[in-house]
Amino acid sequence: MIDIVKAVQHADPSLGTYVVVLRADARALDGPERLTPEAQAWIEANAPGGRLARVRVLLAPYPGAMPAERDVTVAAFADARQLAAFATTWTGDPLPEAEEEP
Repeated sequence: MIDIVKAVQHADPSLGTYVVVLRADARALDGPERLTPEAQAWIEANAPGGRLARVRVLLAPYPGAMPAERDVTVAAFADARQLAAFATTWTGDPLPEAEEEP
């Protein structure tokens, strides 16, 4: 994962230091180029200035393999706290709904 982040930062330095590369199936995404309305509202409320970007990077699929171009979706933030809060909220598996007691 560190190699992907370094490749993203090299490809687009304007994103800054605090970036997270999102998987295609991330709950925060509504397609590769936009956030879900809920994730967008969360960013507006909790991480002003946070943004989503598509970045083309050169990555090897595994160590020793020939690198190939790949487009990745990146969320960029102003500071580490915003990144950590976003990652905690939007990249983990959702918690199961609490069962109501009878």
